[in-house]
Amino acid sequence: MDRTLEVLAVCGVGMGSSLMLKMTAEDALRALNVDARVENTDLSTARGMTADVIIGQGMHTDEIADAAPVVITVSDFLDKEGLQAALRERLAEKGWLA
Repeated sequence: MDRTLEVLAVCGVGMGSSLMLKMTAEDALRALNVDARVENTDLSTARGMTADVIIGQGMHTDEIADAAPVVITVSDFLDKEGLQAALRERLAEKGWLA
């Protein structure tokens, strides 16, 4: 990708779990050598934001499945390897990962 990827880490309130997910996503994206800006936010705010990728729990990503080109559902916010694999697959599908 020729620009910084905009990523949202989403949870219900936008504080605790989305912050943990943000840090995990930053690590996973760094390992993939992807230039990205990751923000943590709540579900309501995420609906009005523009993002390339949204990451969150299924109960949240189901509600905003059409809010970004790539929406990734996670069950373990600390599983960097699992998130890295999902990001690698989905970003490659979009042609955003070499």
